[in-house]
Amino acid sequence: MPPKSAYMTLCAVCHAAEMQGGAADHAPSLASPTFLETASDEFLRRSIAFGRPGTSMAAYSTALGGPLDDVAITGIIQLIRAKGGPESKPKDLAPIAPSTDPDAITRGAALYQKNCQSCHGDTVARGQAIHLANPRFLEGASDAFIRYAIVNGRLPTKMVAWKDALSAQDIDDTVAYIRNFTGKAQAPQPLLPPPTGSEPLVINPKGEQPQFKLTEDKYVSIDQVKAALDRKQRLIIIDARPPSEWRQVHVEGAVSIPYHDMKRLDEMPKDGTYAIAYCACPHHLSGIVMDELRKRGYKNAVVLDEGILEWHRRGYPVVAAPGVKPPPKENPEPALR
Repeated sequence: MPPKSAYMTLCAVCHAAEMQGGAADHAPSLASPTFLETASDEFLRRSIAFGRPGTSMAAYSTALGGPLDDVAITGIIQLIRAKGGPESKPKDLAPIAPSTDPDAITRGAALYQKNCQSCHGDTVARGQAIHLANPRFLEGASDAFIRYAIVNGRLPTKMVAWKDALSAQDIDDTVAYIRNFTGKAQAPQPLLPPPTGSEPLVINPKGEQPQFKLTEDKYVSIDQVKAALDRKQRLIIIDARPPSEWRQVHVEGAVSIPYHDMKRLDEMPKDGTYAIAYCACPHHLSGIVMDELRKRGYKNAVVLDEGILEWHRRGYPVVAAPGVKPPPKENPEPALR
């Protein structure tokens, strides 16, 4: 698949066709100049390949069950560079020596809570911007990369430049606190076996049809679906994310039918069984699958309203790889400054 087609199929649904971000789940801009001049190709490669566990950014590497091999990932990186420009390594991106000041983290914590937490969250909760406590982000982001973002912002996004509002010491202390979330490389986690493509589609095939109360005629709440499972009612639950995410954690009984490869929809029974698609966005990827089913005449195709992340947070039944924990909760949209 050519890089442009791959981007439009796999990435634009969240990062937008022009790479400005914000199309789904507050996905960041890939075209912000201050991002691209400091983001190395390796940073971009790791982000695409390994994703951001606990968010809607999936792991797209074929090594993890995703749809992109190394050549395809390189093509998307080149496309991003062609849109926004090469890495320029500004002079103030020099490596930062780790802080030896024992009070830096304490001072940084107060600054972070005042200036950053409402948007970027912490180890307990995500905000509506980049989750700076995400281990995969911290593996790839250097202290200098983080500091440059604070100093110069990420225009035209909501991330403003703080260079005139904070002292150099304040910024260094904030970086020290962010790095304290966890900056160490994470050991590779074992994954669940890949989907075979022959998993049963229907859960409780002899059960009764549930009577769902839908929102906007297309969304069903996770509480209703959990109740239907408890009653042993007949359902099809579709994981619309790339298989790499299904291999980390999925709703118990869900089948993998990714939004970019929907051939298993040809096997769907045409008997009125509810087909409930979910993703982590929580509506966009699952909405693609729902729309395709409805085009094919499946009136009872719906979207799991709150998505897999909230399902997992509430402790509802999942199949998870060893070490996979429920994701941080999400804070509401912060007020604009």
